[in-house]
Amino acid sequence: MAMPIVDDSLSADTLVQSLRRRLSDCFAEVIPDGPLALVDFPDYSNVGDSAIWLGQMAWLDEMGRTPVYHAAYRDFSTDGLRHAAPDGPILINGGGNFGTLWPRHEALRLQLLRSFPGRPIVQLPQSIHFTDEVRIDDMAQAISAHGAFTLLVRDVRSFEFAQRHFDCTVQLCPDAALYLGRLRRSPARTDIFALMRTDDEKVMRDDAPLPAGVMGDDWIQEGAGERNILRARAKIDSLFAVSQSAKRLRRFRLLANWRLQRGLAMLSQGRVVVTDRLHAHILSLLLDVPHVALDNNYGKLSGFARQWTAGYRGFRQAQTREEAFQIARTLLLASG
Repeated sequence: MAMPIVDDSLSADTLVQSLRRRLSDCFAEVIPDGPLALVDFPDYSNVGDSAIWLGQMAWLDEMGRTPVYHAAYRDFSTDGLRHAAPDGPILINGGGNFGTLWPRHEALRLQLLRSFPGRPIVQLPQSIHFTDEVRIDDMAQAISAHGAFTLLVRDVRSFEFAQRHFDCTVQLCPDAALYLGRLRRSPARTDIFALMRTDDEKVMRDDAPLPAGVMGDDWIQEGAGERNILRARAKIDSLFAVSQSAKRLRRFRLLANWRLQRGLAMLSQGRVVVTDRLHAHILSLLLDVPHVALDNNYGKLSGFARQWTAGYRGFRQAQTREEAFQIARTLLLASG
């Protein structure tokens, strides 16, 4: 098991470089040779999942292992995968959807395990959260029957859960978005920007309003007009692709990059950020923006930070919104 980083005075440059190396070593160890399929592209508005996909693709492109088959859960086809990649490993996009919270992604994972027994499947770094023993048993049985599943997890709680319940290789690995490396931020527009969850992982008991003067938003809603324009652009751009697979990959890259840039622009607005989203924490680190983190409803953010990112000197944690904004004001004063 990888030892957590305990130094709390690391620069963004030092920490990100170290985590990129760990992620690269982990991927190189567990991803077998052969043509690759990468499934569960995040074709929806959540910026964090696009950052994960782009980080995975950055590593795969760098290694000369660009997948020959891509699909989101809506357009996945077992026959299409078999035709494009008759053999070789199947990679599943990383994230925080392993378990009962996001059933469509879990259903795709089960479909893959049951449709491709014995063929290497690698689940890229995930957090695990189940609320139903029956669903745990369903996944455990599918993994055992498959026989060649590798599960990468992002935190110790998920690692220990997987080791107790699943008969497969389990490894701790940093989140793939970290492979994007250090990113350039835009000039800040306000002192404190709050990016707070509005979805099913929100901590409902702590719903205090934002303090006066704090700019706030979430990143799971896209403007319909802008999205439609982007999809039209993607369709035109894909006309230059030489195959259906290349066409789909060009469209996926365009959509994911647009979503990432939207998220980076949001986070760059604040001289200090307050967030309860894991990838707002990760992207703030990549941007070197001081920030305060609150947890989601099952401890995903704190577990990840404890293992990998708590060493960043611009990072603080809080238990309540009130405490988070108090700490944010302190960080603001310290930053001048």
